Amino acid sequence: MPPAPRASHAPRFASLARTEPFASAEDAWFWTMAALVARRDGARIAAGKGATPRPCEPDDVIKCLDRLYRQRRIELAHARVMRLWGERGTAPSPRHLQERGDHRLWREAMSRLEWPLRVKGIVAGAPGLGVHDADIIPFSGPGPTREE
Repeated sequence: MPPAPRASHAPRFASLARTEPFASAEDAWFWTMAALVARRDGARIAAGKGATPRPCEPDDVIKCLDRLYRQRRIELAHARVMRLWGERGTAPSPRHLQERGDHRLWREAMSRLEWPLRVKGIVAGAPGLGVHDADIIPFSGPGPTREE
């Protein structure tokens, strides 16, 4: 009979309560691309082994992207720009004339990827209707009247 594994030798996985979601879809995408490039170069990707525990695997972000593509919410041009700039680790700049077209596609792709990542808890914040820092203005008109 083999001995029971010791607690010090057992793999430790981060619980979902201790994971840190990404601040934006852009951050999640750069993290995903860095992991995919590392995997392509021969690194082994293991859950819960990074410096900051994340609520997903890189493949989860790719699945969200694939679903958007299958729903025709993003096009192949979006995916090409996301791969190119994701490997570079920076977003295209609208200030450079050669990057303006890529910047437009990048912004469209990131805005469309944001919602599914928020729903899955990969990106921080509750999934809303896009109104994050709206001011609540009190109604200054007369209050409701009660008729008896």
